[in-house]
Amino acid sequence: MHNKSTLLAEVIRARNPDLIDPVPAAELLGVTVGTLSVWRSTGRYSLPFVKVGRKVKYSRKALESWLESRTRPGGATE
Repeated sequence: MHNKSTLLAEVIRARNPDLIDPVPAAELLGVTVGTLSVWRSTGRYSLPFVKVGRKVKYSRKALESWLESRTRPGGATE
């Protein structure tokens, strides 16, 4: 039996299979889920996310783009 939250997650995934939960998003970025939560709440980084009710989702493509935008050719770390 599905609860409303599970059904909502299934509908979101069916409509946009690119959206992933915080756990795989954190794994993709090499950080913890807690770090993602802090980044969202503080605005530390302009990491795009989708919020539907209590559910937080990330676009895999947007995360990959964000990572690419932060890639430096070498040298300075700033």
